[in-house]
Amino acid sequence: MIANILQYEFLQNAFLTGIIIGIIAPLLGVFIVVRRLSLIADALSHVTLAGIAASLLLEKRYPALTGLNPLYMGMAFSVAGSVFIEKLRTVYKHYQELAIPIILSGGIGLGVIFISLADGFNTDLFSYLFGSVSAVSRTDLWTIVIISLFVIVVIFMLYKELFLLSFDEEHAKASGIAARSVHFIFIVMVALVIAASMRIVGILLVSSLMTLPVAASIRIARGFKQTILYSVIFGETSVLGGLTLSYYLDLAPGGTIVIIAVAILMISILFKKFLSARPV
Repeated sequence: MIANILQYEFLQNAFLTGIIIGIIAPLLGVFIVVRRLSLIADALSHVTLAGIAASLLLEKRYPALTGLNPLYMGMAFSVAGSVFIEKLRTVYKHYQELAIPIILSGGIGLGVIFISLADGFNTDLFSYLFGSVSAVSRTDLWTIVIISLFVIVVIFMLYKELFLLSFDEEHAKASGIAARSVHFIFIVMVALVIAASMRIVGILLVSSLMTLPVAASIRIARGFKQTILYSVIFGETSVLGGLTLSYYLDLAPGGTIVIIAVAILMISILFKKFLSARPV
């Protein structure tokens, strides 16, 4: 496998992309889970699907647009969806969680309409839904590198603000933190990472990579920073293990990655129960 990775560009793209996603998806996922916004990844992934379907439809209707990378329209839709979520959260001040299912439903509806206008599924859309190693291009890799650098820099600069907002939003606001601006930046980062991750994991499974490693790390970590560390380790293990198994067993990479993440979660739960059952 290593020899083939060194020889074939598409394998290099897939594994490098996987390594990057294995870091930034759980990194953001920690803040998402702590803030109890786990479903936001599902909502934005469905909005991204609508953007991908719209891009493929445009390519089909207008041959001049052939070659347009659907990733960019998927990102545009995902970011737009994140903006609408923020707007709806201000409209429903006492029922802010309603914003997520509203956008999720809208994303599914738009996606189905665009798919039906394009006369159903095709191979390209199927690879976006469930992930495909061969679909990752060098352009996709560089796009993900830029997004990951942006995410890491922003989290480093706004770590204190994101930490306070995650655990006590009222105290954060009282401390003078611009909560609305920070949350907007955060949700846009989530939208970009979801759109960027779909090549490897697939649109329908990308939210799993943001939540399952975090769920596993919460069981055994002691402290917030340790939760981040374990989440990234579990995320990387899932991605690299999934890509390796999918290569040797000819399996779908997205599904394999998620199943490994589920296995890690089950092991962490059993490990925690074992420690709790031991006599002191």
